[in-house]
Amino acid sequence: MLLFGVIAIEIKRKAPKAHTMCELVKVRWGTAAHATFLTFSFLASIIVTSMLLLGGAATMNALTGMDIYWAGFLIPWGVMIYTVAGGLKATFIASYIHTAIIFIILVVFIYTIYVKTYSSDLIYDMLTQTVAYTTEECDAIYADVNGITFRDNTMPSSTYACGAVVDNEQGSYLTMMSLQGFIFGVINVIGNFGTVFVDQSYWQSAIAATPQSAHKGYLLGGVVWFTIPFALATSLGLASTALMLPITAEEAGAGLVPPAVATHLYGEAGALMISIMLFMAIVSTGSAEAIAVSSLVSYDIYREYINPNATGQQILKLSQGVIVVFCVLMGGLSAILFNMGLGLGWVYLFMGIVIGSAVIPLWNMMMWDKASGAGAVVAAWTSQWAAVVVWISVASAESGEVTIVSLGNNYPMLAGNLTAILLSGAIHFMWSSVYPQDYDWKSMQDIKLIEDDQSGLELTLYNAKELEAACRWIKKWGFGLTILFVVIWPALSVPEGVFSKEYFSFWVFISLFWGFSAAAVIIVLPIYESWDGLYKVYQGVLSGEPPSKETELTSSPDGSKI
Repeated sequence: MLLFGVIAIEIKRKAPKAHTMCELVKVRWGTAAHATFLTFSFLASIIVTSMLLLGGAATMNALTGMDIYWAGFLIPWGVMIYTVAGGLKATFIASYIHTAIIFIILVVFIYTIYVKTYSSDLIYDMLTQTVAYTTEECDAIYADVNGITFRDNTMPSSTYACGAVVDNEQGSYLTMMSLQGFIFGVINVIGNFGTVFVDQSYWQSAIAATPQSAHKGYLLGGVVWFTIPFALATSLGLASTALMLPITAEEAGAGLVPPAVATHLYGEAGALMISIMLFMAIVSTGSAEAIAVSSLVSYDIYREYINPNATGQQILKLSQGVIVVFCVLMGGLSAILFNMGLGLGWVYLFMGIVIGSAVIPLWNMMMWDKASGAGAVVAAWTSQWAAVVVWISVASAESGEVTIVSLGNNYPMLAGNLTAILLSGAIHFMWSSVYPQDYDWKSMQDIKLIEDDQSGLELTLYNAKELEAACRWIKKWGFGLTILFVVIWPALSVPEGVFSKEYFSFWVFISLFWGFSAAAVIIVLPIYESWDGLYKVYQGVLSGEPPSKETELTSSPDGSKI
């Protein structure tokens, strides 16, 4: 997200009237590249939505007993209703409300664990003790945890969190020296590059944002978003192990750690909070994905190849129909994935293999004038298929068989993910160096908005100097914070080895401070920035008259009026 801010400002500089990511591919690289990256964009949206439904349905099943297939099928209907009615603007408004609720609940959880009920010292002591337990002691503890019997004691202790951690420094949970953690981190970074850079929902947000807000929005969004995995892992994640709740590896892979801890802490109230938090996240992201798919179908298929003279009203009606179809189909797909035995964790690790090969070509499309369209197509498809072959081959060599379980192991997933992104980058760089395009960016600037466009896009005043300054700013902070989070921060934790109690307390303090600060920023800042508009609406409600519509002047990057 931090680095995508660089792309966001480049869109404003080079293609201020674009509608979709694939539209940019088409005008720069032609039809073959357009079809290629349109396919990858659809794959990204399908994968993200699949993860939402797999995690959401599994959690609803665990908390309420609702049939998991029905849960996966019905969840998209909540997304569909308001997305069809409100479009992109409804998605933005709902995302703010939902995100505010998510952060309020997050703050409640981290406060409960580290301030109200437990403390960093107590969690530290329990985590240290957990590693010291023998297999027999683990089995005895899991038979009855705090007087609450969760299941009969038929599982070997290796299937849940108790005892020393394989490949961790001294077998401890309290360390950054974790081989499996490092492998997961690499897979995580590659996969999430795919679900950001190849996902039309991120591009459409950058396109819809004002030039003054685009780059700062992604930088702030990345910093604020980081607190969700950071704070939840430090609170609910570590608490589940410290309290030794009987959560199997399969249940953890299905995303059931947070609901287990929340229910343990608050009972039915905890289950309700997690359900609300989950629904808010699913509906917000699901809505964005539905809008993304509808935009791709409407602009990149219907308008590009079927009806080039399509009006804004025709685009709107088609988009609404696509949203309905997409949500229904994704509900059906969730049932298929459950029937195959796939869970959230498996799909999460797998996503980089499928879409990681499109990341570097798309970055080059906006950042490198010599980037070749033919090279991008070859790099994307060749690397994807090579990644699949490597993934299956490593799984077979490691386990002696190719199954859902063996394919989901860390080493096959790591090999496939690395092949996808690194081979793609190497192929595109070499091809573009031999056969450079020497692009002048003019065709991107010549993209025309549809008359009576209903997409929610608004042109606002900008000039070339402002955008160049914004570009320098986002590159400095985007690359700087990326290096800080991904390299410097973890590296500074390595000399500590196994965390001391004081070091862990400091880690918890950062998590608490970040969580409360992020919650305040994400709730208050949008209200502050939108205060004038909100006040006009308030006045209109009191007077019964709608506010007058203001038309803003716009200009092109070279300063001329448009």
